Amino acid sequence: MARKAALYVCQDCGASSSKWSGRCDACGAWNTLIEEAAPESAPKGLGAKRGRTVEFVSLQGKSAPPPRRVTGIAEFDRVCGGGMVPGSALLVGGDPGIGKSTLLLQVVAALAGKYRCAYISGEEAIDQLRLRAGRLGLSGASVELAAATSVRDIVTSLDSPDGVDIVVIDSIQTMYVDNLESAPGTVSQVRTSAQELIRLAKRRGFSVLLVGHVTKEGLIAGPRVMEHMVDTVLYFEGERSHQFRILRSVKNRFGATDEIGVFEMTDGGLSEVTNPSALFLTDRDRDINGACVFAGMEGTRPILVEIQSLIAPSSLGTPRRAVVGWDSGRLAMIMAVMESRCGLALAGSDVYLNIAGGLRVGEPAADLAVAAALASSLSGIAVPGETVVFGEIGLSGEVRAVSQTDARLKEAEKLGFTRAIIPKRRGKGKLTSGLKVQEVSNISDLIQMFQPNSQAGGKTRHG
Repeated sequence: MARKAALYVCQDCGASSSKWSGRCDACGAWNTLIEEAAPESAPKGLGAKRGRTVEFVSLQGKSAPPPRRVTGIAEFDRVCGGGMVPGSALLVGGDPGIGKSTLLLQVVAALAGKYRCAYISGEEAIDQLRLRAGRLGLSGASVELAAATSVRDIVTSLDSPDGVDIVVIDSIQTMYVDNLESAPGTVSQVRTSAQELIRLAKRRGFSVLLVGHVTKEGLIAGPRVMEHMVDTVLYFEGERSHQFRILRSVKNRFGATDEIGVFEMTDGGLSEVTNPSALFLTDRDRDINGACVFAGMEGTRPILVEIQSLIAPSSLGTPRRAVVGWDSGRLAMIMAVMESRCGLALAGSDVYLNIAGGLRVGEPAADLAVAAALASSLSGIAVPGETVVFGEIGLSGEVRAVSQTDARLKEAEKLGFTRAIIPKRRGKGKLTSGLKVQEVSNISDLIQMFQPNSQAGGKTRHG
C-alpha cells in the first residue's frame, strides 16, 4: 500500500513545504514546521459542470437591520461597537490567566436573561465551570454548559432553527475536525474549525465568541487568516500581578477600532472601571520632577495617564534605555531631537520611561508629554501643577497638531486640570474648554519652561 504523502506546515504563517527544514522559507521562523497529512488532490479544472447562478441584490435592504445584543456591561459593549451583532464572530485573545474565560462567562451570564446562551469548553470539565460560576456569583444564570472538542458534534448540536443566540467556544485551539489527521492546535485544525463555526453562525444568526491562545510574542496563535475570517478581534491585556485589565479592539467590522474597555480584577470577578483617567492618576504626586500628564485618545474615549521619566548618570559605555508602555524607537527619536535642536545633553545618561498604570500608549500625540517629562527630569523642575500636555514632534523640532483636541481638553477639565500645553492650531475656531491653554510651535518653546528664571514661550490664551 502506498504511503500517504505528508506536508510540513509552518505554525506561524501557514506556509507548506514538501520536506522539513529548520527555518520556514516564507516567514523566516525557526522550528515551526510540523508534519501534517496532505489533503486529497483536488480536480485540476472545473470541467463542464456548471455552478448555480449567484443572486445579486441592491445595497438598500428592504428590512431593518437586526438590533444589537447588548450585554449591559458598558465597557464590553463599547469595545464591540454598542453590542454584539447577530451572526457575527468575535475572537478574544490574551495571555494565560489574564481573565478571558472569566470575562466571557460574565458576558453570557448577563445576556442569559434575554437570550439563549451556551458556553462550550474544550479545556475545563462541567464541574470546573460550575466552580468558577459559583465564585463569580453567577450560579443562578440560565447558561447552558458543555464540554466538547469535536467540531462535528458542536455543529450538529447548534444547527437548528430554534437554537442558541450566543455561543462561547473556549478555546478554538482545543477544537478539532475529525477528517483532518493533524493534531488540535495546528494551523489546519484551527483554520478549519474556525471556518466551520463561523459559517454556521452566519447561517443560523447566532453570535459566536472564540477564545484564542497567544504566542510568546503576544499574537494570537494559529494562522493569521483566522483574524481575517472573524468580524471582531479583541485583545485582553494587563499584568497578572496588576488588578487592572484592558480590553482593546484591534479590528471591528461593526464599530470603531482601537476602542478600549477598562476592568478591575476583584475576588468576585471583573468589575467595570467607568472613569479610567481618574484611575490612572490616583497615586499621582503633583510636585515631583520627571512626571507629566498626557491627554490621549483610545478610540473615541479620551484618557489621561501619567508619563514618568528618570535620567541618571551612567557608568557604562553604552547608557541604558528602559521603556515600559511606549515605543523605544520613538523615545530615541525624541531624545535625538532634544539633543540636536535644543542642545540638551542626554547621550551619556541612563534614561528610564514608564507609562503609569500599565497602559500602553501608541499614538504620536504623546511626543510632547514625553519631551516635557524628560526635560523636567533633566532640569529638576517639575511640570506646572494641574497641567496636561499633548502634541506630535517632528524631526526638525516643530510641534504638529493632533486630532480631537477639544475632547482631550474637556476630559482634563472634568478631572480638575486648569492648564494645557498643546500644539499651535491652524484654525481660528474657539476652544470650548475653560482651561488656560498655552500653544507651542516648536519644542524649544517647551524646553524654555524648564530653564531657571525664564518664562515659558508660546502663546497663552483662554479657551
